[in-house]
Amino acid sequence: MRNVLVPLSCAALFSLGPTVASAAPEDGRPVADPSSSVAASGAAARLAPLTLSVAIERAMSAHPRLRAAVLDVEASDGAVQQAALPPNPSLAFEQEDTRRDTRTVTVLLSQPLEVGGQRAARTALARQGREVARADLDALRAEVRADVVQAFFSALIAQERVSAATESLRIAGSGADMTARRVAAGKLSPIDETRARVALATARVELRQAEAERVAARHALALATGQEEAAFVTLDGGADSLPGLPDEADLARRLSDAPTLRRSRLEVDRAQAAYELERARRFPDVTVSLGAKRSQELGRSQAVIGVSMPLPVFDRNQGAQREALKRRQAAEAMAEAQAYRLRAEVLSAAVELRARVDEIDALRRDVLPGAREAHAAAMRGFELGKFGFLDVLDAQRTWLQARMQWLDALMKAHRANAELERRLGAPTQQP
Repeated sequence: MRNVLVPLSCAALFSLGPTVASAAPEDGRPVADPSSSVAASGAAARLAPLTLSVAIERAMSAHPRLRAAVLDVEASDGAVQQAALPPNPSLAFEQEDTRRDTRTVTVLLSQPLEVGGQRAARTALARQGREVARADLDALRAEVRADVVQAFFSALIAQERVSAATESLRIAGSGADMTARRVAAGKLSPIDETRARVALATARVELRQAEAERVAARHALALATGQEEAAFVTLDGGADSLPGLPDEADLARRLSDAPTLRRSRLEVDRAQAAYELERARRFPDVTVSLGAKRSQELGRSQAVIGVSMPLPVFDRNQGAQREALKRRQAAEAMAEAQAYRLRAEVLSAAVELRARVDEIDALRRDVLPGAREAHAAAMRGFELGKFGFLDVLDAQRTWLQARMQWLDALMKAHRANAELERRLGAPTQQP
């Protein structure tokens, strides 16, 4: 046996040798692992700048709240399927007497029959529930998209605040150095140097606050997209890209098809379907029975046929009908109130957006250039000895305040635009 196994083992090794050798490159370098290339591509995607369109796409495809809403719609499909099923038949067995010669055995098959269109009404109610679930999904998509838009521009503006604070620190540092040289030369008093150092320390504090706000804004953006913080490193976009101003005709058109209004109208339809179901239930179900009865004493079998139904003497489902009717009327009133409130909120957000856009245009056109030129002139005059350091601080404060006011106006404009998107559903500006 050993003499047979040894040659076979050697042959197997020689046959595997070329295969193993062919698996390795001829130059002796190791073979690249496919999983490493996949990991590298994933890392590259994480390091790529995050745009608004990519952030919205990530949120729409992977946000946990949207996944839960989709599962809710799928669950409502099961409710429709269940509502369309007829009631099950029942099988009954009955025996009279225990003695073999005199006992009687009855086997009965009963089938309830729904009358008055109960199954159709029940199915219609389940379908209306499914439509409400789909409307909830559409409203949630609009809300998630608006949250992403607002968080994205908040993060961009937080980056701009860090840039503004960094520039403020640089200006304060150069002013402090210039003031120290002039104090050493005896051209300024030590009080001016103290003021310059205080301004420098204040600029450092403002920079740390701006950096903390940027970190918080990035966390908020990660939460809005349903992704981890490490899923993006930098943001690709302009904080000053203003949303479009919707006109009255566009607002009226989108307002009539807003997700919340569609949902409220569907709630009225569902309440109406529930009322129709309760009206159908005022008719009692009929149960038809068919079976056989075997009597040992008579020595023969007999057919058993029966029909039964409850008598609607006391319970005619009148209380449930009244409840369903009042709930339908309440749903109609809620839909009307929702329409009034939504219109007021949309008009308020539109007015806010227009006001902020006008403010941004004025700041960009008049205030910011003037404040920048005034600061530059104050710095040149201070270098030439024509202005005092208080003039430089005042010009610097004016320039920085104008820039922060511009960033605040941008933040409020994007927030108003997000409120419009959240309520109207369709975006006012494509990313």
